[in-house]
Amino acid sequence: MLNLNILSQFSRLSLTSIAKIPVNTRSITTSAVVQFKITDQLWAEPLKKKKKLDPAIVKAREERRRKRIEKQIRRLEKNARQLKPIEEIEPPLHLLDEMGKRKRPAVVLTQEEIEARALLLKDWTRYKKQEYISNVNQIDRIMAAQRRALDMLYEESEELYNEAIMPDLQLLPYSISGTYATPPIKNYNSPDGEYIDVSKKWGNK
Repeated sequence: MLNLNILSQFSRLSLTSIAKIPVNTRSITTSAVVQFKITDQLWAEPLKKKKKLDPAIVKAREERRRKRIEKQIRRLEKNARQLKPIEEIEPPLHLLDEMGKRKRPAVVLTQEEIEARALLLKDWTRYKKQEYISNVNQIDRIMAAQRRALDMLYEESEELYNEAIMPDLQLLPYSISGTYATPPIKNYNSPDGEYIDVSKKWGNK
């Protein structure tokens, strides 16, 4: 920066010419007349000197890091073909021990028994088919009778017809109650919540 005592001897014209010198500043002025400008503040600090480490210490650290990585690779190779167990489908151990007692021998059917079961299945299929056809026919007859009754009611009175086709809201009563919409509470400190991690860890560490 220029000395203020020296600048006081310059005329206004000379100060204006000095101010016109292009500089890389923020255009911050301290006076509207002399148009002084200040430079940017650089909040820098000297770089820290890197500490020189003993090559033996650096080599020992790299060796420990390499051994740690090799140990992890060996552990992964050991468990490569071992699948992670799923507790939901894993049977209890006491059931595995009693598998011989609980396992039933396969039933060997005779030819007569196989033919009897096949005929019984066919009879059951025919029965269910006839039952389905009779139910469909009965529903069709009911709907046709209802349609004829509504047509006859419409010929008698249109108002009664409109009331008849209205849905009955009392047939299936339904009520519900729950929380209501409320405005937010001012200055409410919402808790972050807490949880307990109960997941089990698997594999050797």
